[in-house]
Amino acid sequence: MPASFGNLLFITLGCAKNEVDTDRMRSLLTAAGYGEVTDVAHADAVLINTCSFLASATSESIECTLGLADEIAQGVRGCPIVMCGCVPSRYGSDLPETLPEVRAFVRTDEEDGIVAVVDGILGVTRAEPAFIPRVKRTVEGSVAYLKISDGCNRFCSFCAIPYIRGRYRSREASSILAEAAELLEGGVRELVLIGQDTGIWGNDFDAETPGPRTLAELLRAVAEVARPFGAWVRVLYLQPEGMTDELIATLRDVPEVLPYIDIPIQHCAARVLKEMNRTGSAAEFEALFDRLRREIPGMVIRSTALVGFPTETDEEFEELMGFLDRVGFDYTSVFAYSQEDGTRAARMEGQVDEETKIERAQAAQDLAEALGFAATASHVGERAQVIIDGIDETDEGPELIGHAWFQAPDSDGAVHLDATEACVGDIVEVEFTDSFCYELIGHVVG
Repeated sequence: MPASFGNLLFITLGCAKNEVDTDRMRSLLTAAGYGEVTDVAHADAVLINTCSFLASATSESIECTLGLADEIAQGVRGCPIVMCGCVPSRYGSDLPETLPEVRAFVRTDEEDGIVAVVDGILGVTRAEPAFIPRVKRTVEGSVAYLKISDGCNRFCSFCAIPYIRGRYRSREASSILAEAAELLEGGVRELVLIGQDTGIWGNDFDAETPGPRTLAELLRAVAEVARPFGAWVRVLYLQPEGMTDELIATLRDVPEVLPYIDIPIQHCAARVLKEMNRTGSAAEFEALFDRLRREIPGMVIRSTALVGFPTETDEEFEELMGFLDRVGFDYTSVFAYSQEDGTRAARMEGQVDEETKIERAQAAQDLAEALGFAATASHVGERAQVIIDGIDETDEGPELIGHAWFQAPDSDGAVHLDATEACVGDIVEVEFTDSFCYELIGHVVG
């Protein structure tokens, strides 16, 4: 191992995809001889990986950066800040003048060059090129996100992601499978496949690309890698059009692939969907979800609702509420429309006023929680496998925190167990005895 060239503090804002990107940069910098600290007072540089999906996320990223700068200014020694990710990708040319507190800006497509950036700002000179690890991950824990693509081709009228991360690019299967094996060998017990639009993975491959070329084929290949470890495989962020017969069969028939799907519909009114530059209708979506629940025993469905989109009428909002009530998703994330710079929807006439957006979002959230809490409570009395993720200190003492197969980590609530019943990283059989909100209480059986 090379001698340490300095200690770095990593801060990640935003989604799981950013967590993966930060981990890749951490892996490269660790292999290049840098250490990691958890306190800015002991850091030689800070890397903040930012989110710019919504205006509120951009504001949070900038506020966090300025807060760091203030904290550093009050310290004994200087500590340069490197801003990475979505904010530099979206606003790069304007940032050096706007944020002089930041020493360097790194776009999402520049992150594999992070070692040279940090070397440059810390004045590190190398006799030999920095070592590049075979698999750029450092995950220590029971769950790991596995990014299978980047970018997006959809250009939904409300979304800035294609302008931030570019066109859709599938990651080659050989790279995904190598990373999966490395993570599992390191103790990971659940792999969560993510991307902006996982259902179209492989569509951009040519006929000569070896190995899997559809998401279903990829899931089966990842499942083979996971099988010797008794690990789970989950897939998130899949659009309705991606639910092919082949994928439905894979979710149904491959034990390692969990019967859990995240399908963000955003809305159900056909006119609103068309204005969003999306496809589908309430009838089409209901038919899809009915089929999934009919053909896949125990199927769990998460979705997303976007309310207050420009020109959305009271009647269309009520149509969405009726749809959510009929379908009864296990988990639903609700967002009020945000007017994002550079998107077509931001320029549309008929913007819904803030008060109405807030009222609609609250009503939809209340409904989503009522349905979700009931879905969680329905598991009381059942037995299911649970991955133990960590230990939490409570007023009554330590307790184990885990998640069941029907709970996506960091999203859908958790399972609470007595701390004497298992160890972190175990997969155990649990009987659920009570619930509160999205949380479950249980005890280990067997």
